Amino acid sequence: MPIDLQSDEYFMKQALREAESAYEAGEVPVGAVVVSQGRIIARAHNYTERLNDVTAHAEMQAVTAASNFIGGKYLNKCTLYVTLEPCMMCAGALHWAQLGKLVFGAYDERKGFTQWEKNLLHPKTTFVGGILGDEAAALMKQFFAERRKD
Repeated sequence: MPIDLQSDEYFMKQALREAESAYEAGEVPVGAVVVSQGRIIARAHNYTERLNDVTAHAEMQAVTAASNFIGGKYLNKCTLYVTLEPCMMCAGALHWAQLGKLVFGAYDERKGFTQWEKNLLHPKTTFVGGILGDEAAALMKQFFAERRKD
């Protein structure tokens, strides 16, 4: 069976690769990719430890990279794939970027934006959660289980 290179699952797998890179770097394993016209234009993962910056979430890094790529601040024709439901800060940034579509993996039952306010995103932004959510959640659980052993 051929791989559908335009599917949400395909792009989420790319975001999971970024999350694995974060994991290997000792960062909380959240990865993101931004897609425009069926093409990945930005890849990112958490950099909060490396940069000593609490705002250096994968989504923030991806939005900046995508904006630089397209030469503008609005991502209304783009889709962000991220392995974990964005927090309120990231949802706010996605609102200002006027993101076209958000696809996330695991729900974050403590800090995810849908726990607080679903209307944080731009009114024209559509979103779907749970795409490869089990895989993303398993990576997070493994990361924190290893940290607790130390």
